[in-house]
Amino acid sequence: MKRFLLFVGVLCITAALTIGGAAVYVYVQYTSPSKLAQSSDIIIPKGTGVRGIAEIFQRENIVDQPLIFLAGVRASGLDRSLRAGEFTFPARVSPRHAAEILANGETVRRFVTIPEGLRSGEIIDRINLVDGLTGEITKIPADGTLLPETYQFSYGDTKQGILDRMRDAHDALVRDLWPGRAPNLPFDTVEEAIVLASIVERETGVAAERGRVAGVFVNRLNRNMRLQSDPTVAYAVSPKERLDRPLTRKDLQFKSPFNTYVTPGLPPSPITNPGRDAIYAVLHPDPTDELYFVADGTGGHAFSRTLNEHNRNVAKWRRLRDSQ
Repeated sequence: MKRFLLFVGVLCITAALTIGGAAVYVYVQYTSPSKLAQSSDIIIPKGTGVRGIAEIFQRENIVDQPLIFLAGVRASGLDRSLRAGEFTFPARVSPRHAAEILANGETVRRFVTIPEGLRSGEIIDRINLVDGLTGEITKIPADGTLLPETYQFSYGDTKQGILDRMRDAHDALVRDLWPGRAPNLPFDTVEEAIVLASIVERETGVAAERGRVAGVFVNRLNRNMRLQSDPTVAYAVSPKERLDRPLTRKDLQFKSPFNTYVTPGLPPSPITNPGRDAIYAVLHPDPTDELYFVADGTGGHAFSRTLNEHNRNVAKWRRLRDSQ
């Protein structure tokens, strides 16, 4: 009996040492630096389970044996906290640290920049080309309802979600700026302000000029002068897509409510999506008595108070254009 009890004791001790040794091995492997050579962004697709994550980590050299990762996350209680998405893993990250990164859920920040002055269809074309966005956009929003900006997103976010954020950002900006607008502006509604801002946006790409251009248009509206804005003509002639040729004299006579050479006042709706600065400029135009402007050949414009002065600037611009 004593020999039997001794034998049983030896077996128990051996089993305990074996289990303990296995636990130590798992712990060491789970917490030791990996073979990941450099910092990497890795995507964990939605719906991926713990075993699938272990296999991805094995392919990326974060774990040698998937079972080690499975045992480690279950022992640490992280197996139900691992999230999908795109994550940055530093070089030599341990399996445990990798699991903690997934559990914390801090995904890689991606950005999409939408320039000012694009039509809504053009914005959608750009969003459709952005890597990492999913889904489809089935309806093109009206021009003048989206705010061009840089937007942050995570891998797997939807294209429609970006579009919704652009619309919400536009509405929030207008709500913020409208109450503090300058007095005695020649329009009464937010919608009219956005129409004029869309024209200002297309007239100049020079930020410092926006307030001045807005001031010219405000002066013309106050004097019941037609805006005579070339971008409105281009929109009238080609409302579906951007005109890819210079305007002609015939275009300037094209009958359309959008053609401000033939139609007084503002067009019925925006011709593009204006940015923050153009909207602000229209609500706070520069105080000026100028009524005209024309390209100066350097990317900006030459402004004038009288028609004679304007005609001289136009002649100068035409000579410069012809020489080039």
